[in-house]
Amino acid sequence: MKYISVADAAIAWNVAERTVRNYCAEGKVTGAKLIGKTWHIPENANKPLRTRKTKAIRNLLSVLQEEQVSKITGGIYHKIQIDLTYNSNHIEGSKLTHDQTRYIFETNTIGIEKDTVNVNDIIETVNHFKCIDMIIAKAKRKLTESQLKELHRVLKTGTSDSRKDWFAVGDYKKYPNEVAGKATTLPEDVHSAIHSLLTTYNSINSKTLEDIINFHVRFEAIHPFQDGNGRIGRLIMFKECLANNIVPFIITDDMKMYYYRGLKEWNKEKGFLTDTCLSAQDHFKIVLDYFRISY
Repeated sequence: MKYISVADAAIAWNVAERTVRNYCAEGKVTGAKLIGKTWHIPENANKPLRTRKTKAIRNLLSVLQEEQVSKITGGIYHKIQIDLTYNSNHIEGSKLTHDQTRYIFETNTIGIEKDTVNVNDIIETVNHFKCIDMIIAKAKRKLTESQLKELHRVLKTGTSDSRKDWFAVGDYKKYPNEVAGKATTLPEDVHSAIHSLLTTYNSINSKTLEDIINFHVRFEAIHPFQDGNGRIGRLIMFKECLANNIVPFIITDDMKMYYYRGLKEWNKEKGFLTDTCLSAQDHFKIVLDYFRISY
């Protein structure tokens, strides 16, 4: 059998000499012999096929579900719990700081120095953590009225509202309410309005970001619960993004006025709210990049 040098094999295979040596050292060249410090390669040896190393693709929902079950700290599940809860509650008037929200999640305690803290803010923060767990665990399930009501029940359980006879925890409102000075669906019409909204939404096979935002706008216009509609609505948006492989987003407190304007103007100009959500989505992509999660 005739042998050729590493240099000759490199020319024949159109690769670097170092690559040829690596092939030989890894046993990928049949019949190659190392004599002293020199590789002798059979002249009829074939160039080894390169195996492409595929980068592990981590799907956000699967990562969240894994980290949720294993109680991993410092991961994206941990971050979403704190950031989504802090911002969504803050938009609705919670006075808890981001650090206080984080302490509650991480240690089940809260540090207070001078200012007083509303007990409802603490309870709703803990409850919101549970709601996030629900939407992660049930992300792929079709939206139903029972899901909406269950989220509301969990969010409002134990609050001062839950001790009011007229406040329906986990059920639709009993009294008319307004949002931003605008009338919403009357209590007696809520069930049919939500049923119609869900029927229309669930009939869409391939949901887009615009479909999800549109659902949110309609849901907030109905305002089915006595309180907690904004937080429930934003939880649903996050869940539906996860369910439809769309990059989710968190409406941060500093986006609040743009978010409200977008809700108000949706029927006239969809761009306001869409741009706000896309901006929030861009911020979330930075988080995904950091945790090396595909999108």
